[in-house]
Amino acid sequence: MNRLAYTSLLSFVLLAVVMSLGTSARGQQKAHPLDPVRQMAQKSLRHIQANVDDYTALFTKRCRVNGELGELQYANLKIRNRKIQSGDVTTPMGVYLKFLKPNSVKGREIIWAESQNGGKLVAHDTGLFNLISVKLDPNGIVAMRGQRYPITEIGIEKITEKLIETVERDRQYGECEVKFFKNAKIGNASCTMVQVIHPVQREYFDFYCARVYFDDALKMPVRYAAWSWPSTPGKQPLLEEEYTYRQVRVNVGLTDEAFETSNSEYQFR
Repeated sequence: MNRLAYTSLLSFVLLAVVMSLGTSARGQQKAHPLDPVRQMAQKSLRHIQANVDDYTALFTKRCRVNGELGELQYANLKIRNRKIQSGDVTTPMGVYLKFLKPNSVKGREIIWAESQNGGKLVAHDTGLFNLISVKLDPNGIVAMRGQRYPITEIGIEKITEKLIETVERDRQYGECEVKFFKNAKIGNASCTMVQVIHPVQREYFDFYCARVYFDDALKMPVRYAAWSWPSTPGKQPLLEEEYTYRQVRVNVGLTDEAFETSNSEYQFR
C-alpha cells in the first residue's frame, strides 16, 4: 500500500472513530435524571385518558399567594374527565366541590361545567351569603382570590399533564436530583413517591423541591407538593403549594346532574 492510500485509509478510520464518539456523546447527553419520571407520568396519563371517566375524592389543598400561605382546606370533590374523539369533545369536563373545613369556607359549594353557564363557575358562600349563588369568570379577580390556578385546572389528569410539561422543560437543563421512594403512604394507599430537587436557584426552575405521589393501585398521581428555595442559607425551604386526593373512587358513573345547580343534594339557590 502506497503512502497516499495509507494516509487516506488512516484519515477515514480516524473520522469514523470521531463520528462514533460524537454519536455516543450525543446519546449520553439525551439521558437525563428526569427521564424515568417522564416515562412514569406519560404512562399514567395514557391510563387516565383510556380508563378513567370520573371519580370522587376527599380533596385537600393549600397554596401560597402573594407571599402568604393559606389555610389547609378540605372538600368533597367530584370530577368528570373531558373525553375527546376525532378532535371533538364527546364528554365535557365537570367539577363539583363542597368545602368541609376550615370554618371560613365550610359549606361553600362550587360547580364548573365547561358545557354550561357560558363557561363560568357557579358558587355560593356560607353564612348570610348562603342564599346567593353567583356566576364568576374562572380566571377573574374574584374567582382567583387566594388561588394559584383556576378551577379549570383542577384534577388528577391536569396534575399529570402539568408534570409532563414541567419535566419536558426541565430536561433542557442540569442541576437536577431525582429519587424514588417505594411504599410511601397517602392515608391507607400505597404509593411511589418521586422527589425532584433543583439545588441551585435558577430563573427557569419553578421549585427547589417537588414531590409527587403515584398511587400504585390507581396508577395515578394523588398528591403534589412543592417548596421554593430557602429565603436565607440554613433555613427551611418554603411550602408553596400542596394538593392531595384521598379516598379516590374511580368510574362511579357521574352524570350531568352531578354538575347542575338544580341537583337536590346541593344548596344552590
